[in-house]
Amino acid sequence: MAEQITHFYDKFQPSHYSIYLDINRESKQFSGTSTITGEAKTQSISIHQKFLNIESVTADGSDVSFTTDDDNEAISIDLPKTGEVTLAIKFNAKLTDTMMGIYPSYYEVDGVKKQIIGTQFETTAARQAFPCVDEPEAKATFDLAIKFDEHDGETIISNMPEIKTENGVHYFDTTLRMSTYLIAFGFGELQSKQTTTKSGVKVGVFATKAHKADELDFALDIAKRSIEFYEDFYQTPYPLPHSWQLALPDFSAGAMENWGLVTYREAYLLLDPKNTSFEMKQLVATVIAHELAHQWFGDLVTMKWWDDLWLNESFANMMEYVAIDAIEPDWHIWEVFQTSDVPSALQRDATDGVQSVHVNVENPAEIDSLFDPAIVYAKGARMLVMARALVGDDALRKGLKNYFAAHKFHNATGDDLWSALGDASGMDVGAIMKTWLDQPGYPVITAKLTDGKLTLTQNQFFIGQGKDADRKWSIPLNSNYDEVPTLMTDKSITIDHYDQLRASHGEPFLLNVGNNSHFIIQYDVDLMKDILENVDQLDDISQLQIIQDLRLLADGRKTSYAYLAPLLPQFADSHSNIVNAALYRVANNLKKFVAPKSAEEKTLKQFFNKLSAGQLARLGFAPKDGESNDDQLTRPYILSAALYAENADAMASAHSLFKENEQQLGSLSADIRVFVLRNEVKNFGSEELFDNLLEDYRQTSDASYKQDIRAALTVTTDPKLIAKLIGKFEDANTIKPQDLRAWYRGVLANDDGQQAAWDWIRNDWQWLEDTVGGDMEFATYITVTAGIFHTGKRLDEFKAFFEPKIPTPGLTREIKMDISIIDSRVQLVQAEKDDVNKAIAKAVK
Repeated sequence: MAEQITHFYDKFQPSHYSIYLDINRESKQFSGTSTITGEAKTQSISIHQKFLNIESVTADGSDVSFTTDDDNEAISIDLPKTGEVTLAIKFNAKLTDTMMGIYPSYYEVDGVKKQIIGTQFETTAARQAFPCVDEPEAKATFDLAIKFDEHDGETIISNMPEIKTENGVHYFDTTLRMSTYLIAFGFGELQSKQTTTKSGVKVGVFATKAHKADELDFALDIAKRSIEFYEDFYQTPYPLPHSWQLALPDFSAGAMENWGLVTYREAYLLLDPKNTSFEMKQLVATVIAHELAHQWFGDLVTMKWWDDLWLNESFANMMEYVAIDAIEPDWHIWEVFQTSDVPSALQRDATDGVQSVHVNVENPAEIDSLFDPAIVYAKGARMLVMARALVGDDALRKGLKNYFAAHKFHNATGDDLWSALGDASGMDVGAIMKTWLDQPGYPVITAKLTDGKLTLTQNQFFIGQGKDADRKWSIPLNSNYDEVPTLMTDKSITIDHYDQLRASHGEPFLLNVGNNSHFIIQYDVDLMKDILENVDQLDDISQLQIIQDLRLLADGRKTSYAYLAPLLPQFADSHSNIVNAALYRVANNLKKFVAPKSAEEKTLKQFFNKLSAGQLARLGFAPKDGESNDDQLTRPYILSAALYAENADAMASAHSLFKENEQQLGSLSADIRVFVLRNEVKNFGSEELFDNLLEDYRQTSDASYKQDIRAALTVTTDPKLIAKLIGKFEDANTIKPQDLRAWYRGVLANDDGQQAAWDWIRNDWQWLEDTVGGDMEFATYITVTAGIFHTGKRLDEFKAFFEPKIPTPGLTREIKMDISIIDSRVQLVQAEKDDVNKAIAKAVK
């Protein structure tokens, strides 16, 4: 695809759209007219279109000449004059099944197949629905009118309230000034529940009738309270009359922040209030809070161009935790940030070639590749957590209020945000933050004692080969010793009289207390010895951080897994979920050092048993009434470890629970159901069980139960059943394209299924590209493959298949990075395998 040299908005600036659409689900066709009023800066202008058949173009009522340019997704139009003009573009197109543009979602009720229509326009798919200037800066107001092959009992919703229906056409109120990618609508047989916020905003949750009514309750409550929190925190009213949340049966991403009509995967909006794990409640709540944060940060004020995508996503990613922490303080939701976002960002950002948070981009195919969750979401959120800690909440809120007031209904850049926060705090926030946003990677600070002096030195940290570009960061050090500077801007700093400091503080020296700054620490032998000897005195975050940093240093070959593995037992009895999360992330990494069914794997399983047996005895297999959140969140780590260890008590308990609930597996406690099902399939499985679970998967509308079945079926060791499963990968009536990646990854991670899954993706890559290739999640099939492979043989095969695809727009960076990721893992395993297995064998004795 040709690179865009200039933006279409530079030549034509829309101010208002009147869009008429006539959608026929039966024929999978739609037609319409896009009437655009705006200012032509030149006589030769371009309007975006993709996959549209353009029938005619008029300007101020007169026909004008036009050509379609599919390479640049454009209609090129010659106008008789510049200045204000009203274009009317008639078109027709096909509905697709790619989950982009206007598309059907499929579901069943009582065995009857049905569909609802939904939309997904981010990043550049509004142009698949109607001709427009499909760029974030091209904000305009919109009048939407939709006709469809309607029957009784159907509902249609959009960004704004419906104001009338005439001759089967539904007319919606004029929007506020907004970007094209945030337009949305949906229709079909929908149920809903609604409420109203303190300030009068109508809040609603919509879903198909395949779901029980009470599955909408949790989301409605979280959405209402999130909006009320944001109105207060931002000190800026929610600007629309309503906030609808719509669950779509087919949806590529997790959720999408369309202004006034947020769309979600069903799994991230709807849940059974009587049987959902605490972890899933946390996930659904943070997804809702994330999307509603966008209603201000992204929708009211939008990034000027996609290079500032982080301005939307990083901020919403931080605010989801700020909001849920405020409305559900007992959940300690920031611990989820520490166990998910933080390790994700640190792992990905240590690979040379990773994108920076702020990235220059033009090509539409490359824009989708910006949505790297570990960088634009997780790392970017960490940057903003650092900024929040630096300026404080009072200055943050004041700055945001001024930012919204200055830019509402318009666009902004990252510099605009730093300027607002800088004015509110009196700090040069931008100067500090640019070192993090404009540079890829992050530093490792080495802390070393020499002649009684403590020297801190920063260097870029790499996992695998990395080219040192002598980067420096402005690092908030957050030490527990007051004598250490707040901010490190130089390459190194030295603090005198360490022994005196140690004596006066009475505790080991630490950096990055709270683990909120984006760096890791390599303490020298004496400093680390002091920390480990006093580890019981450290808070849970500090214990997590010690394990986390040692794991990354081991991945980066600055220490070894042979050193790290024997340290794990001293953390194994912790009652803290976050400590267990860090511990078992390391423990699971040890699996790559053993061959399947080898003597070394048997010893590793004994090590897992040593780590988990005490906690298994303490927690038991089944959840208990009134137990702590930590215990609820820790149990899955323990059960997973105990079953991997082939702990006889754990396997017997799981089998017994299966037998007791064989006729109603969906009603098993959601906290432990996946472990019961996996144990049964792997150790007691049969083709009959496999088929029954697969049929349950097809029939149930419970997204959590579906996920558990998928996790269970993909661990089967039976070659015949693995082949049957892969035979369903392209059967959308069984496995929806939105869910396929998780199924593929599950089989690929199964030693007995890996070859079959790897053969499938190579043989059917074209089918995969045709089915989900237009979707921003497509490149993650490569990511998850690289996340599994760790042998030289697989590295060679990966390179042979993917290197020829490096020139493909949107895949280039991912393929190059993933080759590096697998290569570094292979080298690590080859270099340390013997030492690691000796250390594990010694630790088991």
